[in-house]
Amino acid sequence: MGEFKFLSCRVVKGSRFEIFVMEEEDEDESIESLLRWASHLGISDRPTPPLSLSGRGLGAVRDLRMGELILRVPKSALITSDSVMQDTNLSQALNRHPSLSSTQILNVCLLYEVGKGKASRWYPYLMHLPKSYDILAMFGEFEKTALQVDEAIWVTEKAVLKTKSDWQQAHALMEDLKFKPRLLTFKAWVWASATISSRTLHIPWDSAGCLCPVGDLFNYDAPGKEPSDIGDLEDLLSSSSIHDGSLSNEDNTTVANTEQLDSQSQRLTDGGFEEDANAYCFYARTNYNKGDQVLLCYGTYTNLELLEHYGFILQENPNDKVFIPLEPAVYSSTSWSRESLYIHYNGKPSFALLAALRLWATPQIKRRSVAHLVYSGYKISADNEIFIMKWLLKTCHGVLKNLPTSIEDDTLLLNAIDNSQDFCTFLEVTKLISSRDEVDTFLEAHNMKDKCSESSIVLSRKTRWSMDKWKLSIQWRISYKKVLLNCISYCSQILDSLVE
Repeated sequence: MGEFKFLSCRVVKGSRFEIFVMEEEDEDESIESLLRWASHLGISDRPTPPLSLSGRGLGAVRDLRMGELILRVPKSALITSDSVMQDTNLSQALNRHPSLSSTQILNVCLLYEVGKGKASRWYPYLMHLPKSYDILAMFGEFEKTALQVDEAIWVTEKAVLKTKSDWQQAHALMEDLKFKPRLLTFKAWVWASATISSRTLHIPWDSAGCLCPVGDLFNYDAPGKEPSDIGDLEDLLSSSSIHDGSLSNEDNTTVANTEQLDSQSQRLTDGGFEEDANAYCFYARTNYNKGDQVLLCYGTYTNLELLEHYGFILQENPNDKVFIPLEPAVYSSTSWSRESLYIHYNGKPSFALLAALRLWATPQIKRRSVAHLVYSGYKISADNEIFIMKWLLKTCHGVLKNLPTSIEDDTLLLNAIDNSQDFCTFLEVTKLISSRDEVDTFLEAHNMKDKCSESSIVLSRKTRWSMDKWKLSIQWRISYKKVLLNCISYCSQILDSLVE
């Protein structure tokens, strides 16, 4: 549920849908069959058709008001472990393997339905699912290294190892079910795992969530802007912190903040399963004009978390965070958790980081006497503030200097990938990059270094997929470096104001 480029359009009408379809160049003709199938199952955008289907995103065909019901997907259309386990063969096999997690079970259920082919009741939906994903668990060694930052590399390694471990634990069950050889492979498992990670929605009776046909086509909208110092402090005091990279599937797929729709009740303005309707219901989270893309908020994520679980990042993510190396004494000088000591996407240190640094820069004998001021958000002194701003500025400069490439080279490389008409043009453009090591490594990884002189090179599907993930790695590290540069700018402005 990321961002897509749409190149052509047409209108598809069905008994319950009147959909304005915009398609990618390689989008197959399964859209019409998917919508006919969905209509037959009672997946509806009536009474007045509000949505358009844009590749794998939904748009408004008329003006929409915040809180308006825009899509209803009945429980019978959802893919859940319970619904798939109505198959006696699968249910009995699962009883013989009771140690698997709910997410592993849903993985097996998805592959089991894929193995049925046209006999699966969800066949039109399954055929419309992406054939590949870009979540971190699918990153190879090259794409992982291209992230450059130790934290991102570690999160990627952890995601890959977790996926492999889950596959190995579930292998006996899949053999018991006599899966076809291609469905027993790790490649098939990681595809199913990526489908569940990036597309499931929260349901109250199963932490693994559900696959929601048509309802999982909404693209992502980040939930709100950067919190103020006061809001940040309130979050910290209520023990709120960013996820630690091991999010539960329920956390991954939670959709929505509540909004007051009338004086009597509150309703999810994004979506949720409603018992009285026995359906997953989606509501406009804001007012939309005709032609706008209708978006869904399914959680607060940093760009690294979006990449890990959904396979995309946002160029402007108000919830992005960057962690920098801190002196051990900084951690011991404060009671704030390490997860709260970060730099906001706009370069401003978090409330907790500022507090921790202010205390750390204070002689230990005086910390007790000024702690109440620090925890109230006050500066201790001009000298104290100058010291920590200089320290932050120096630290951010140091982090940037130690990374393999500059943001200027990263931007040039990204533009080469985006704008080169063919691979030979790409090679010509990348000659302008001061550090060629990364490009050479990519060519060697795909056995293309000796083919650079050829007039035309046809990239294999595997190479194109790797290049797509490489592009995401570059985009992520650019966003990371921009936060550090923003912090340098912020610290410089504070220093200028203090020395005037």
